[in-house]
Amino acid sequence: MSSRLDELCDRYGVLPGYFDMWGNAYQTSERARRALLAAMGVPAASDDEIAASLFDFDRDHWARPLPPVMVVREGTGPHRIAVSFAEDDEVCTWRWCLRRESGWEDRGTFMPSGLGEEGRAHVDGRDFVRRVLPLELTVEPGYHRLVLERADGGGPPAEMSFIVAPSCCYEPPAIQGGRRVWGFAAQLYAIRSQHNWGMGDFGDLRRMIEFCAEAGASTLLLNPVHALFPDAPEHASPYSPSSRAWFNTLYLDVEAIADFGESEEARDRVGQGAFQAQLDAMRAAVQVDYRSVAEAKAGVLECLYAHFRARHLAQSSDRVHAFRAFQAWHGDALRKQALFDALQAHFHAEDSTVWGWPAWPPAYHDPQSAPVAAFCDAHLDRVEYFEYLQWQASIQIDAVGARSWECGLGVGLMLDLAIGVAEGGAATWMQRDLHALQASAGAPPDEINRMGQDWGLPPWIPHRLTASSYAPFIELLRANMRAAGALRIDHVMGLRRLFWVARGLPVAEGAYVQYPFEDLLGILALESQRNRCMVVGEDLGTVPDEVRHALQPMNVMSTRLMYFERCGDGRMKPPSDYPGNAMVAVTTHDLPTLAAFWDGSDIDLRERLQLFPNQEVLERQRALRVHDRAQLLGTLRAEGLLADELTVDSPFTASLAAAVYAHLARAPSKLLLVQVEDGFGVLEQPNLPGTVAPTYPCWRLKLPAKLEQWADSSHMQGIVHALRQARPR
Repeated sequence: MSSRLDELCDRYGVLPGYFDMWGNAYQTSERARRALLAAMGVPAASDDEIAASLFDFDRDHWARPLPPVMVVREGTGPHRIAVSFAEDDEVCTWRWCLRRESGWEDRGTFMPSGLGEEGRAHVDGRDFVRRVLPLELTVEPGYHRLVLERADGGGPPAEMSFIVAPSCCYEPPAIQGGRRVWGFAAQLYAIRSQHNWGMGDFGDLRRMIEFCAEAGASTLLLNPVHALFPDAPEHASPYSPSSRAWFNTLYLDVEAIADFGESEEARDRVGQGAFQAQLDAMRAAVQVDYRSVAEAKAGVLECLYAHFRARHLAQSSDRVHAFRAFQAWHGDALRKQALFDALQAHFHAEDSTVWGWPAWPPAYHDPQSAPVAAFCDAHLDRVEYFEYLQWQASIQIDAVGARSWECGLGVGLMLDLAIGVAEGGAATWMQRDLHALQASAGAPPDEINRMGQDWGLPPWIPHRLTASSYAPFIELLRANMRAAGALRIDHVMGLRRLFWVARGLPVAEGAYVQYPFEDLLGILALESQRNRCMVVGEDLGTVPDEVRHALQPMNVMSTRLMYFERCGDGRMKPPSDYPGNAMVAVTTHDLPTLAAFWDGSDIDLRERLQLFPNQEVLERQRALRVHDRAQLLGTLRAEGLLADELTVDSPFTASLAAAVYAHLARAPSKLLLVQVEDGFGVLEQPNLPGTVAPTYPCWRLKLPAKLEQWADSSHMQGIVHALRQARPR
């Protein structure tokens, strides 16, 4: 029966094995294959279940005249549509209609028997034949629908989403014609300012955009600003959100909301000495105190919402019309997100151990259930409060995007799309059938994580994503591209294959699952062009060559880090060897800062936390680091970028930081990013994979200087000066 299990895995994309970064082969165990299929909703625990699942697949595959969706490239016609007919339908005349997104319709008729044949099958007592219908049409990029029906009206019509994608993603003029630009990468929560309430906010983001413009930068990359969990502010990881289609309202600049200017009660509350003292303490803290920030903001936001209801909703003002338009535009998706937040707050208030919807009473697990509808009716004010917060977040982030263009940033604001969502969040509650809740995404063993990684994020089920005509993917792209000039896609390899770990099994028994790569790339290009939004793919780690080969012609920028770009003998590559269509950087939020890399404090930290699998790996890392420092020092001197009499044992300096970035700026790559921590010589990295608080303060550390003082940093100004000269805007 193992061959039948292999066949079932092939149908649903569970790969038989993979090679790790050292070239070692791993075979997917039978136990893992059965568990991953079950996580997809495909029974495979026994031989009988495997046979039944194969039968169900074949029946659905042949009995459905059209697939749910087809994605093609612009200008590649004639488009060949595979259509499945029952044998007795072959002698009938059929009509087809292509309903274009513009409203225009193309029509025609055909006889199935006159079309080319692709295959035949006998399934469930019926004979089927698959034929190819050629569409001799020039179809513009967009979302269209193809409808087939018998001319005599027999049987229901068959429909398919027909998506025509452009040949590549959008490229802004700022990087066309060999132009090269640079920008910053920052963690928004880490920003200190005289204005914010203990963590960076959208008001700080606007001021950072203005700083970028003055510095000569062309973009600013943020950590993901996806919606987290308002009732659990300590759940701080931006890469484990409740939903990727909505925003984290803890980033709201409370005093910038129009109702704050109107509400004397809110202003009086904020103006009280005790409240101001609390704000001063939160601003002064070395780490973000998420609980205190959330409590301070929630109290005032509740006051602002009460003011909005009393002054505007009761009187049907212009602002009410804007709010209702926002609700109408986003419809059920917004209502369900707000309902989730209201329900989670309600049940968490009753029991503090309630961590997400799986811990709610079962009657509320289905968003369409009568108890959920009754809760919405009984607590509509509360539900609309969370809609109000999302409205304000959208207003503020849209304003930041507009400001980036006003300031002349050639690329604009760059947002970050996380690879997945938390198990108990709004996205999995709203789309339970789409997520494999009995599995999680992760990564196989690598040099840093020898045991592999389990990220705890339930992945999308590929065949159900296709059955939805990719609507959830389209929704995510639109939500994150709307205000942005660029979008970074975390773990972009996940568009082709994702490492799944079945619940209850060790990471070592994880396996790769395939996704409809070409279709997703096409939709990415379509939304990129429509939103005029550049795309950067995070393709670090063990990435198959075919992924990078597919991304390059699609204008999806690669990501290249100085730490990882190595020649065959292990030496760092010269910048001249970097690809042109790439975003280059020294480091990221998950890796050592430049200062830590230089003095090796990151290795010391990992040793203290026992993150190395053995002493051999530790010593190899130390030896490599000494070699890297020596090579880097020699290269910088040879290029005339460093005059200081530094040795490999010298402390890190501002001139060394500027020289490293000037060196990297010589790469032909179109975009270079500066990690903001490097602008202050910070040693601590924002996130240390494999740890959680309090072992390490992941996603909590603040920058040492206030935003208003950035221009005074010798590290920052040295880097800015070097990049303005190497890559003038």
